[in-house]
Amino acid sequence: MFRSALLAALLSSVTAFSPSLHTSSAILQRRNVALNVAIDTSDIKNGLTVEIDGEPHKVLSFSIMKQARGAAKTTIKFKNLMRGNTIENTYRSGEKFETAMVEKKGAQYTYSDEAGNFYFMDSETFEEVMVEANLMADVAKWVTEGMECSLVTFKEKVIEVQVPGTYVYEVVDTEPSVKGNTANAHTKPATLSSGAVVTIPGFVEQGSKIKVDTAKGEYLERA
Repeated sequence: MFRSALLAALLSSVTAFSPSLHTSSAILQRRNVALNVAIDTSDIKNGLTVEIDGEPHKVLSFSIMKQARGAAKTTIKFKNLMRGNTIENTYRSGEKFETAMVEKKGAQYTYSDEAGNFYFMDSETFEEVMVEANLMADVAKWVTEGMECSLVTFKEKVIEVQVPGTYVYEVVDTEPSVKGNTANAHTKPATLSSGAVVTIPGFVEQGSKIKVDTAKGEYLERA
C-alpha cells in the first residue's frame, strides 16, 4: 500500500521530478528530488529515470511483447544520462528496477565559452554552474540568454539540462512572405533567435515572435 502511494507520486512527475513525496528532511523539502523506489516492468513509463549499474538511465521508449506461452517480455530503450549512449534491453515480466535518486533545480543560462561549454546561474544559490558541451547536444539549439532551465543532477553531478516545453522565439531569418498568401498549407524554414531552424507558415514574417514546442521542434502559433 505504502509502496503504491510512493510510486504513484513518482510516476505522476517523471518529467518534473516534483517533490510530492513527503520527507522529514529539510533539504528534500526545499528541492525537487526523486527518491529511490523499487519498481518492476509494469511500472515503466517514458521519461522515468532508473539506476542501472550505478548510473542513471532515462526511459526513451518501451514495448511489451505478449507470448502464447510464458510471461510477456518488455523491451526498453534507455539513454545513459552520464555517458550519453543509448542501450536496449529485453526483460521478463516482473523484473525489478530501482528509480534513480535525482535532483532537479532551476538555473538561468548566462553564456557559453569557445569550447562549447554552457554556463548557468543557480536560481537558489546564485552560484555559476558549468555544463559540458556533450550534455547540451540535444538542447543547445533551443537555449537563449536568460532562459530559465532545469538542471538535473545525480550524486551532485549535472546529467541533463531541460529547457521549457514551449518557448517564445524571434524569427531572425526566413523567406519573405508571398503577398496574398495566407494559407497554412504554404510553409517555409525559419531560423530562430536561438539558432534552431523550424518550419513555419508562409504568412509569418521575419522579426515576428512565435511560440515553439521545443520537444517536437514544431511551430505552435504567433506570440
